[in-house]
Amino acid sequence: MSTSRDNEKQQSNSRLVSLIRQCSAMRSFKLKDRCKTTQVHAYNPTTTTTTTSACSKLHYPTINSILSESADSFLPYGLPTTNLYEPPLDLSLKSVDFVESLAQLYLKVQMNPDFDNSLVYLEHYALSQCLADPKLQPTCLRSARQRSLDVHSKVVLSSWLRFERREDELVGSPPLYCIGKSAELSRTALPHVHHPHSIFENCQCRALSDLGIKDGNDFASSEQGGRVCFRIGNEQVNCIRGKIAALSAPLKAMLYGDFIESDKEIIDFTHIGISVDGMRAVDFYSRTRRLDSYTPNVLLELLSFANRFCCEEMKSACDCYLASLVSDIDEALLLIDYALEERAHLLVASCLQLMLRELPGYLYNPKVLNTFCSSEARERLATVGQASFLLYYFLSQVAIDDNMMSNVTVMLLERLKECASEGWQKALALHQLGCVLLGRKDFKEAHRCFEMAIEAGHVYSVVGVARTKFRQGQRFLAYELINGIISKYKPAGWMYQERSLYSLGKQKILDVDDATKLDPTLSFPYKYRAIVMVEESQIEAAIAEINRIVGFKVSPDCLELRAWCFIALEDYQSAIRDIRALLTLEPNYMMFRGKMRADHLVELLSQSVQPWSPADCWMQLYDRWSSVDDIGSLAVIHQMLINDPGRSVLQFRQSLLLLRLNCQKAAMRSLRLARNHSTSKHERLVYEGWILYDTGHREEALSKAEESISLQRSFEAFFLKAYALADTTLDSESSSFVIQLLEEALKCPSDGLRKGQALNNLGSIYVDCNKLDLAADCYVSALEIKHTRAHQGLARVYHLKNDRRAAYDEMTKLIDKAQNKASAYEKRSEYCDRDMANSDLSMATQLDPLRTYPYRYRAAVLMDDQKETQAVEELTRAITFKPDLQMLNLRAAFHESMTDFSRALQDCEAALCLDPNHKDTLNLYSRTHIQARQNT
Repeated sequence: MSTSRDNEKQQSNSRLVSLIRQCSAMRSFKLKDRCKTTQVHAYNPTTTTTTTSACSKLHYPTINSILSESADSFLPYGLPTTNLYEPPLDLSLKSVDFVESLAQLYLKVQMNPDFDNSLVYLEHYALSQCLADPKLQPTCLRSARQRSLDVHSKVVLSSWLRFERREDELVGSPPLYCIGKSAELSRTALPHVHHPHSIFENCQCRALSDLGIKDGNDFASSEQGGRVCFRIGNEQVNCIRGKIAALSAPLKAMLYGDFIESDKEIIDFTHIGISVDGMRAVDFYSRTRRLDSYTPNVLLELLSFANRFCCEEMKSACDCYLASLVSDIDEALLLIDYALEERAHLLVASCLQLMLRELPGYLYNPKVLNTFCSSEARERLATVGQASFLLYYFLSQVAIDDNMMSNVTVMLLERLKECASEGWQKALALHQLGCVLLGRKDFKEAHRCFEMAIEAGHVYSVVGVARTKFRQGQRFLAYELINGIISKYKPAGWMYQERSLYSLGKQKILDVDDATKLDPTLSFPYKYRAIVMVEESQIEAAIAEINRIVGFKVSPDCLELRAWCFIALEDYQSAIRDIRALLTLEPNYMMFRGKMRADHLVELLSQSVQPWSPADCWMQLYDRWSSVDDIGSLAVIHQMLINDPGRSVLQFRQSLLLLRLNCQKAAMRSLRLARNHSTSKHERLVYEGWILYDTGHREEALSKAEESISLQRSFEAFFLKAYALADTTLDSESSSFVIQLLEEALKCPSDGLRKGQALNNLGSIYVDCNKLDLAADCYVSALEIKHTRAHQGLARVYHLKNDRRAAYDEMTKLIDKAQNKASAYEKRSEYCDRDMANSDLSMATQLDPLRTYPYRYRAAVLMDDQKETQAVEELTRAITFKPDLQMLNLRAAFHESMTDFSRALQDCEAALCLDPNHKDTLNLYSRTHIQARQNT
């Protein structure tokens, strides 16, 4: 029996290897040549500790002795030194077991599927911030907004989504009306959002309904109740007694109860705070239930009157109508105090929305600060249901992003702490406040916040405690704290990275190396090793070390460090390249620890290199694009845009490169600028289409492409339409249509860079249709105009024609030509035997540890060899720093085959937290549940 089961398992695992290869092939040959990559950009700013050039020369004469006089003039603050670098504290909700935390979040959602569980998705957002996944965080916010039930949450989450998408906002969009797929909630939709918590539930005037008063509704339909006159100063307003009484229980009591006013025909309202116009509006509303003919000032009087006499229906109508009238930030700042005083929750929400949409620009406006920052302000907002952890979480993130060390940031985090109720909320608020206070050198208070965060369950805050001790000269205590974490929990890269700060001698380098082994995506270890090499005058080795991480994770700080090294070698052209690429990511970047503008340094360095003419720039761009040198291409386009800043086609090319590097926000900024600088409507429509497509709105993107084509046939419009249509499972009819669109695109004027991509995509469609000869022709044509990536498509054609050797050789050509080689090694592994495949996949992992296919393939091979424990370890090694859906699903399947059902279920739950609709995982989860019950 066991032999039969082992044979069956071996056959099953063999199928896994085959399936993973097939999935990789299918994935690689979808129509994704526009910008597909797996690189991740995450910026970790350097510390702001300063040093002078004189001090650098005093402490490191060996370094500066290798600099010529000219190089030294471009390094006025000296080369970087190890004592000035430390990894930034992670501000997110960091878990010591991310998979377990994801699984618990999934179970929370499943336990209350119909309840307002938006806070669960907000917790998911907080947890996901430690991942470099640009799509996961907006997904969490959208899920939270979808499941929120009250106006306040809808407004804040809509504003947050809009803030996250500010890089792709279109110029000319009306401020408060939804256009297309705007993330913001329109002001006209505010009254229609369900608000389950009534602001009147504590109103003591409801007790008047027990006074035995006649029902005022008896007189509401006619003048049966007679008339009543309200005197205000020297004027009188005639009203229908029954209709006024029907407005509220207090008015019924006054007009029909045991009060003296019930017997009066004229009642003095001079001192109740309403004008004659206001009282006439009350009368008009009592008879018509309409407000649309009155000015905002009169409506505010009605609101105050409604509050004074508990006229709930009229208050709600005034609140709703006033909320719909607020149209700009000035009106919002003016009305917010009235709204808070009168407890008008919709009007507050409308004002709040306008204030939030102007962040961070209005964050330091005195009126805005007065509305949000003090404890009293928070309490005022709370009286109308507009103060929440959600609101202050959003505000504090905006403040941290704008100026982490400001007093405003501290005040907002204090309010966030006051609003926190659940354990994760307290942990997050206290940890972030501790980080800010640490940066402000308030070590005592920072230490207290970190300790409280640990008590709330946030283990990572131990790092904050260690930093406070280290900054106060207690290196050994800091070391012992982190050493204790390593001993107690499963070791992670960040633990060894942190301990390296407090280690000495060889142990420091060992800790840094262990951090990279456990988490190769951490940038600090590479920077630290490079700076050590710089201190030892090994500049070329330092550049090679930085190249290791820049090859798969582009960040401004790493590009800056590499540029410093190139300046030291007097390779100014390479230094300019890196700084230009850096400026593409962050246009206002300050170099040398915040002491010099990066664009100014480019100007200085440019005086020492041969200038390029516009024709030279195009030739350089062509060469770098062809050699798959994305950073070099970015630098050339940056230079071209300096000379021609309004050139939309260049900004569009820039966005394509940034998407390849997975720099989503920078890419959207470039694409938005391309749209805004368009000189024609048909061109602008294309860029709007790409913005919609890249933000997940395929149908709207298609509509933009069709509208553009109706105005003028262009390469980009046809290409956009073909690309959007091909992003689905194509049948033969759809494939023919996409082919036709790409052929039409190729007939339109364009340059070789874009036509090469169109030919490559056309070849992919032909491959899907099994028209291999036509596909080969497309790829060869693309290669003739130096579209180097076409080697991969041609290799696929050879493979499908059963010529694996030719396929292998074709991928070898790509490896020889391309500067970014990880994907080429990964793809070539499919065209060789197992040993050579393992060698190529090892190289792919070394060049880009974020690529998941190599881990899954190696794990499947190990399972095929019945090395189950090693297979799980292979996946676990990668999941610790990249909890990928496919890897979690595969590890769950391995656990299931090993009858470890509890771990299989946990992996499924974590995977479903990332994608609750993933069919394979849902099926596996259901099957594992059944097996687990059968084995209990």
